[in-house]
Amino acid sequence: MIRRLQPDEMDELIAVWLASTIQAHPFISESYWHESESIVRNVYIPQSATWVYPYQGKMVGFISVLDSLFIGALFVSEPFIGKGVGQALMEHAKALYPSLSLEVYQKNHRAVHFYHHQGFRIEESAWQTETHHPTWIMSWQAEKTL
Repeated sequence: MIRRLQPDEMDELIAVWLASTIQAHPFISESYWHESESIVRNVYIPQSATWVYPYQGKMVGFISVLDSLFIGALFVSEPFIGKGVGQALMEHAKALYPSLSLEVYQKNHRAVHFYHHQGFRIEESAWQTETHHPTWIMSWQAEKTL
C-alpha cells in the first residue's frame, strides 16, 4: 500500500500538499503557500525520502523525511483525514527510523494533537519569521528493548 514517491508524481504530490497545507493553516495567508511551492517542489521533496499513500490509483497522503531524522511534511487529503492514512504513514516512518523530529505550528491544534497521539513530545518552541507564527519542535524516540 504505502510506497516510495515516483518521479512522475510530483505534480500530484504538490496538489495534495497545497490543498492540505492551506486547509491546515487558515491563520497563514494562502499566498504564502503558493509562493512556497517552488521550494517544496525543487528543494524539500527532492532532498527527502518520500512515501505516498495511494487509494484507488490516487495519492491521498504522503510523508517526507529529511536527513533520516526530520519530518518535513506529512499531509493527507481532506476526505481522508481521520481515516488512518496519517497514522499509517507515520507508523511507516517510525518503522524505518529510530528517532524523528518535526516542527508544527502551535495554532495547528489538529496536527499537534495528532503528533502527541503518535508519541511525539514538545521539546521547545520556535518562531517562524516568514509567517510570524510560533511553532513547536516535537520529537519521538523508539523505545529501546533489552
